[in-house]
Amino acid sequence: MFIQLDGQVLFYEKSGEGKPVIMLHGNGEDHHIFDSLSAALTDEYEIYALDSRGHGGSSTAKEYHYSDMAGDVINFIEALHLDHPYILGFSDGAIVALMVAMARGDLINGIISCGANLSPKGLTFGARSDIKKMYKLDPNPIIKMMMDEPNINESDLRNIQVPAIIMAGSKDMIKDKETKRIAANISNSKLIIMEGHDHSSYIVNSDLLTDTIREFCI
Repeated sequence: MFIQLDGQVLFYEKSGEGKPVIMLHGNGEDHHIFDSLSAALTDEYEIYALDSRGHGGSSTAKEYHYSDMAGDVINFIEALHLDHPYILGFSDGAIVALMVAMARGDLINGIISCGANLSPKGLTFGARSDIKKMYKLDPNPIIKMMMDEPNINESDLRNIQVPAIIMAGSKDMIKDKETKRIAANISNSKLIIMEGHDHSSYIVNSDLLTDTIREFCI
């Protein structure tokens, strides 16, 4: 389905019935990374799997900033009159989930942030190097965004009042201290490190988070 929000057209897939859960994918992906997880949850939840601006079926934009993507999600919640959804975000989507919680926590029940960083320096050296190589081969502004953003301060995180799960893999491209820093600055948060997993293996095309969501989104 398509929805136009303040000039930005977003594509989303709705499935299931129950408490609303919004799922936000990472850079260069689309909502299909959540197909397995969505299928495991549709008996209990109303799933809204979005394509971020410039991804999947959603329209492109003149510029790409995480703050604008967070604005898209806020507009989406308000336009559909969703009743305090939970947000599950992966990678770029995890950053967006944090930003939505910082800006409009009154609209949501909680967030699960999987593989977020507060700044490009929160990525490992190898990850930053790989992103620079990607941009050299493909000067896409969506890739450039990862080189320049986000720029979230600890004081911003302390504005988050909703419950939060902060996750990462033990072999993640996010520095371990970055993930711990995020969790430490959100008062009502739980830190979960997925042992043996990398940045995406526990969430992309996986239903490993089914029980976590059931326990959190109540």
